[in-house]
Order: sequence, then C-alpha cells, then structure tokens
Amino acid sequence: MRRRDFIKAIAGSTAAWPISARAQQQPMPVVGLLNPTWPDTTNTDRLRAFRQGLKDTGFVEGENITFEYRWAEGQNGRLPALAADLVRRQVAVLFSSGGSSVALVAQRATNAIPIVFIVNDDPVKLGLVKSLARPGGNLTGINIFNAELTAKRLGLLRELVPAATRVAVLVNPANVAIAEATLRDVEAGADTMGWKIKVLNAGIGRELTAAFATFVNEPVDALFVGPDPFFSSRRVQLAQLAAYHRVPATFATREIAEVGGLMSYGTDFLTSYRQVGVYAGRILKGEKAADLPVVQSSRFELVINVSTAQMLGLTVPPSLLSIADEVIE
Repeated sequence: MRRRDFIKAIAGSTAAWPISARAQQQPMPVVGLLNPTWPDTTNTDRLRAFRQGLKDTGFVEGENITFEYRWAEGQNGRLPALAADLVRRQVAVLFSSGGSSVALVAQRATNAIPIVFIVNDDPVKLGLVKSLARPGGNLTGINIFNAELTAKRLGLLRELVPAATRVAVLVNPANVAIAEATLRDVEAGADTMGWKIKVLNAGIGRELTAAFATFVNEPVDALFVGPDPFFSSRRVQLAQLAAYHRVPATFATREIAEVGGLMSYGTDFLTSYRQVGVYAGRILKGEKAADLPVVQSSRFELVINVSTAQMLGLTVPPSLLSIADEVIE
C-alpha cells in the first residue's frame, strides 16, 4: 500500500470511530412509573405483567429500556412532586398506575410526554381524553370499570348475605375521584335494596383499625370496600380486621380474597397491566398516544374464599359457586 493511501485509510477509520462509539453509548429510553402505594408483592406481580407487555413489543428492561420508579407510599400529596421529578428526568413514557387521581396528577405535570394510564372511571368524563376512540392528547390507556362495577358487587353481596340491612362502605377520602364515585353508586344501589348505609373513611393503616372498631358499638351486617390502591396495599390488614370483627366483606381485587378476604369481584389486573405495557411499547416505537384508542377492560373475576365464609358461619349459595372464576377452599 502506498504511504498516501495508508494515511487516508487510518484517517478514515479514526474519524468514523467516535461516531460509532457515540451511537453505542446513546442512553436507553426510560419508562417512568408513578404509583400512590408501595413496591409490595401486589405491585411486583402487576409490574411483571407490564414488563411482559413491553417485551411483547420488543422492549426488555436492562437491554433496551430502563425504568424510573416513583412511589408515594400512601401519601397522595407527594404525587405532584414525584410526577414533576419524572418530567424533569425526561422519561420517554410515563406509566400512571393507581387509578384516576394519579392519572390526573400526571396529566397536570406534562402535556408533552406520552402517558399511559390505568383508571377505574370514564376517562372522557374525567377529562383525560377527548374520546375513547381518538384520545387526541398525550394520554391513553385502559379503563378497568371498577367504579361502574359497584352495582354488580352489591348484587353479589346481597346474594351471599341476603338478610343484610345495615351495610358499611369503606372509602379512601384522599382519592377523591374514586371515593365520590363509589359513594354515589353504593347509595343509589342501597336505595333499591332497602339498605341503610354507614360510610367509613380510611387513608392510613391506623384509620383502618379505627374504622373497624366502630362495629363494636354500631354493628353492621356486611361491608363494601371501595376500589382503591391503598386498600389493595393493605390487603392483609383488611382481611384480618374483617375476620376479627366477623363482618362479611366484599372487595374489588382478588389479592384480598387470596389472603383471607371473603369475596372479590373486579377486573383482571394482570391482563390490564400487560395491555398497557403493550401500549407503552408501541409508543416507544413511534406511535402517538393520541391515536391509540382507550381500551375497555372486558375480563372480570369473581373470587370466593369458602374457608372464610365457613369461619363467618355463611353458606355460599350454589348459584354463586357456579359462576365464580375461583373458589378458595
């Protein structure tokens, strides 16, 4: 090789090297998670489903995406600051998990970063999207219908405890959107059933204990626990308190029935988390949240804990057992 050609070859390879190196060192896109609770077992299982949805679209944590987690640990007042922190981090997609209130906080934090949500009320009514078919902004996701399932849950509770006339309803006042929808729908259903309703509020652990303590002087025939992430995170405490006070209770998530709660009816969260993971992956590939229709949850689960029913002296009617998706012996 002539000396001039050799020098050109070396110069060309040297000039190309920094470009190649820079390309290899480009940071991976970041998926931000905003959640009002804790990184407990329930959230671990659900996030595994979310990651599976991302994997279905070609994204694997640690290989071509990374995660930033922000947990409010039961303090909803921290959510705006946590959302702002994810925005400053310039995440590629923000996953708002934990209900309508969290999605509204995320929406107020940014109108530029794509947001995928899981909510339990109509996102159009909440002002999160313009329409279900064409969201139109930077948000899309899944409506899991927990608020709309209230009438069905009340009917199942009446079938299990037909003699009930005094029913308590437990809500988290810190989660205003869910609490208001739950109370509105429970009160409407209770009127048709002739039930007298007692409202209980709890947003921290000791308030749960205090709420159940009221049953000593003001006994109730049954308890309806609202669909709230805080209650899922306190599932063991809830199941134990209901057992201790011997009150038949219905819950919105299967995880509570699995640890001793009497009965649950609600969406299949693992399927929902996987679906929203797929949406996050599609956005990372270049699709716009504005063009991805809001998914309407279509899979719901009835779980009955027969062991708990026996402990409470209840006989589960065959009509309920025949339609249950799972019966825990």
